[in-house]
Amino acid sequence: MNWSALLSLVLMLVQLYRCSPSTQNRSAQNTDQSSTAVRRVKRSWVWEPLFATEEQTSMVPVYVGQLKSDLDKQDGNLKYILTGEGAGNIFIIDENNGKIYVTQKLDREKKPFYTLRAQAINKSTHLPVEPESEFVIKVRDVNDHEPQFLDGPYVATVPEMSPEGTSVTQVTATDNDDPSYGNSARLLYSLIQGQPYFSVEPKTGVIRMASQMDRETKDQYLVIIQAKDMVGQAGAFSATATVTINLSDINDNPPKFQQRLYYMGVSEEAPVGTTVGKVFAEDSDIGDNAAMNYSIEGDNSDVFDIITNNETQEGIILLKKRVDYESQRRYSIQAKVVNRYIDDHFLKEGPFEDKTYVSINVEDADEPPVFTLERYMMEIPEGSASGSLVGVVTARDPDNDDSPVRYSIVHSMHLKRLFSINEHNGTIITTKPLDREIASWHNITVTATETRNPEKISEANVYIQVLDVNDHAPEFPKYYETFVCENAVSGQLIQSISAVDQDDSAEGHHFYFSLAQEASNNSHFTVKDNQDNTAGIFTAKSGFRRKEQFSFYLPILILDNGTPPLTSTNTLTITVCDCDTKVNTFYCRYGAFMHSIGLSTEALVAVLACILILLVFFLAIVAIRQQRKKSRFSEKMEEFRENIVRYDDEGGGEEDTEAFDISALRTRTVRRTHKPRKKVTTEIHSLYRQSLQVGPDSAIFRQFISEKLEEANTDPTAPPYDSLQTYAFEGTGSLAGSLSSLGSNMSDTDQSYDYLKDWGPHFKQLAGMYTSHTTMGD
Repeated sequence: MNWSALLSLVLMLVQLYRCSPSTQNRSAQNTDQSSTAVRRVKRSWVWEPLFATEEQTSMVPVYVGQLKSDLDKQDGNLKYILTGEGAGNIFIIDENNGKIYVTQKLDREKKPFYTLRAQAINKSTHLPVEPESEFVIKVRDVNDHEPQFLDGPYVATVPEMSPEGTSVTQVTATDNDDPSYGNSARLLYSLIQGQPYFSVEPKTGVIRMASQMDRETKDQYLVIIQAKDMVGQAGAFSATATVTINLSDINDNPPKFQQRLYYMGVSEEAPVGTTVGKVFAEDSDIGDNAAMNYSIEGDNSDVFDIITNNETQEGIILLKKRVDYESQRRYSIQAKVVNRYIDDHFLKEGPFEDKTYVSINVEDADEPPVFTLERYMMEIPEGSASGSLVGVVTARDPDNDDSPVRYSIVHSMHLKRLFSINEHNGTIITTKPLDREIASWHNITVTATETRNPEKISEANVYIQVLDVNDHAPEFPKYYETFVCENAVSGQLIQSISAVDQDDSAEGHHFYFSLAQEASNNSHFTVKDNQDNTAGIFTAKSGFRRKEQFSFYLPILILDNGTPPLTSTNTLTITVCDCDTKVNTFYCRYGAFMHSIGLSTEALVAVLACILILLVFFLAIVAIRQQRKKSRFSEKMEEFRENIVRYDDEGGGEEDTEAFDISALRTRTVRRTHKPRKKVTTEIHSLYRQSLQVGPDSAIFRQFISEKLEEANTDPTAPPYDSLQTYAFEGTGSLAGSLSSLGSNMSDTDQSYDYLKDWGPHFKQLAGMYTSHTTMGD
């Protein structure tokens, strides 16, 4: 027996001792003086430790153990009785000797122990000789369960190139057998598949790296782990689990160009930004570890550029500056690639970069002419005569054949009237004098075209500045409205003046003010130059008489500082006002106006009064006419009816206009000549009255319609074309009958409408209209 079994036996003996009758009933024996007085002999149950092994067959009862009382003299007088869990069906007892047997197959994993009670009685007296005692039968475990990996299959990830001993993952198996008895539940892990790359700890199931592995060689491994119970002894049960181990990538590989030398070409006509070609560097890593950046080293980095395509990781070479076949026919550049993210742990293995060379040939093309300058700045004085030289532009064919160039100006009609260019030598001249004050700059576009290939054209901008010449004299910037009071004193400032000049002065304008020669002897006003391009007009005497002289005209001479200087004479009008020393501009303007038209104030008031009276008289006449138009039916009312006339002219064109005058139909103002109403017979009138009381299907209604149609056909005033007149039946709802005069022998003035007054307030206005009309007719 091993140490585990021995320990289990000792624990069982201790438990049986605690459950023995002498121990359990010791206190009861001490208190029961009557029973102890008769029997003082120590007595107790005696039995061996009771164990039942699981998975035992149930065909034949299996001996478990024996109960025995120390009062049993083996004379057959005692009878043993077993009660409790499983008594009678699982466990039976031989009532004569106390031997216990198990009759069924037990499963420790379902029930590990059973609690029973034993009693010994005298067969003769049927009285107990021992108190009832409780004991336990333990089910002893056997190895009847296999280990299980409940969490499998397993998937784990570990970085590539991890050092030996790196923990990858842990697998765990379970066994339902009793871990406290024997080795049935003691597991041992081993590696079935995965050597020599991985190892497993036998007791813990921890999988570790056994060697360094490169993901670029193999990125996934399938490892099989076995778990055995009974510590791997013979006859042990086992289970396996699969572990898929993936190697994650690390940046342990530098990028490498596929070629050491690339050949490319680009046309000299290619614009900036053109793709010249692509280079590619391979990197065995994946994801961010394979990301890379390209660059160009050397002097040609100003002509070419390289960018990285982040999706394909290609290096795209772009044209950064135009190339010229005639200047340089070949470029050699060095391209460099570097990993974008570098792991410092692998720097010792070498730089994570690579270089290659790219040879780029420039392809010749028929290029347009090239101007010597991108833009030309020219000057010409204003006023220069037609044909004056402005400047010269020059262009040449950059190709080897050096084709001749023809020049022209791309300009509007306005510029065409100002400039022309010699198509052979590019000389620009004026076609008319220029005025700087109209336009100080002129921008023209000159084209150069190859004579052998007119499709090759280039352009250049020419900016022509018109230089200023002092050809405009200074003048007043505005009209000055100057007033002086009659009571003005000598030396009083009455006006400040300035000047403007359309010319452009490089040093700035400076104007000089003085009285003109013809007014130098004027004793009424003086001019004071302020030396700041302004001057003041002062009175030279005190007191002015408006009635003697209403206004003064003061000629002022203005001189500029141009070369040569120009002068102009500007007249300042000074009006004398009826005021003291302070000028009221409104009244002064009013007085000037009256003086200019030659009227006094009293005469002007009289004129305004007459105008007002005429205006009131005119408004009164208009009001009276409007009132007359509002009078109700002031003239004889001819007819009250609604006419809908529709003309559908479907004639044969212009020839049909000879049949009748169609203009009469198009002129809305033409009215037919009024003729007396055709007399209608009394029978038709009677039919009309009767038709209002019947429906449209009656004979009376149809006869009435026929009569009206006949009347229309015989009407001499009808137009000479088809006319459709529709008569609709309007029902029989009016008690008063029709107010129409159709078919009546009487004129409107012969009829009486007094009965309208009896129709109520709704017809009050109509009654007033007709009764008043009748009254007027009478």
